Amino acid sequence: MIKNSFDKGPESWYSYDYHASIVSGGNNIFKMVSSRRQGGVNDSGYVWTDHLRWSADTPENPLSILPLLTYRSWINADAIDLREAQVSVYLRGDNLKLNGAKCYFWVHSGGTRWHYHGNPLTISEGRWSDEPLRFILHNDESQWHNSWSHIPNSPMPLDQLLSQAASYGFSFAGFGSEVSGTLCMDEFEIQTA
Repeated sequence: MIKNSFDKGPESWYSYDYHASIVSGGNNIFKMVSSRRQGGVNDSGYVWTDHLRWSADTPENPLSILPLLTYRSWINADAIDLREAQVSVYLRGDNLKLNGAKCYFWVHSGGTRWHYHGNPLTISEGRWSDEPLRFILHNDESQWHNSWSHIPNSPMPLDQLLSQAASYGFSFAGFGSEVSGTLCMDEFEIQTA
């Protein structure tokens, strides 16, 4: 079980600023999300990030924004098997302008990223929803989209990637112009199968 309550801080969640990474000479630039001790679900702690910390990752196909992500290595943890794992999370937007984007969960390992396009996520606006978003990471390539691989013609197969997930998070894809506003998250959990 992975559980991030965010009662004591960001718990190694970041946003990815691709444009800043290019300017830096190719070093990946991750910007830590902010946390608040109150105002989350049941007035608990939560985290938030905004468009000043993320930018479109243009090598992704389709273009994607990675506003919330974490790497297992950042908490000195090994890769994890996410095949058929259940995810639960609260997502809230504050003046979030999606501009046509949909929000997806994604998984990354071995230089390959797959987005769970079979399960677009609804982000409540201005308030926490009554129930968390819950979904199962089905090991079925027809439900997923390979958005990037460092070897474009040879992405890691989904089954292999899910079995050794090194990183995961949430994305925006399909936007006409970059997503703006604030994205908040609370009570993130993964229950492995």
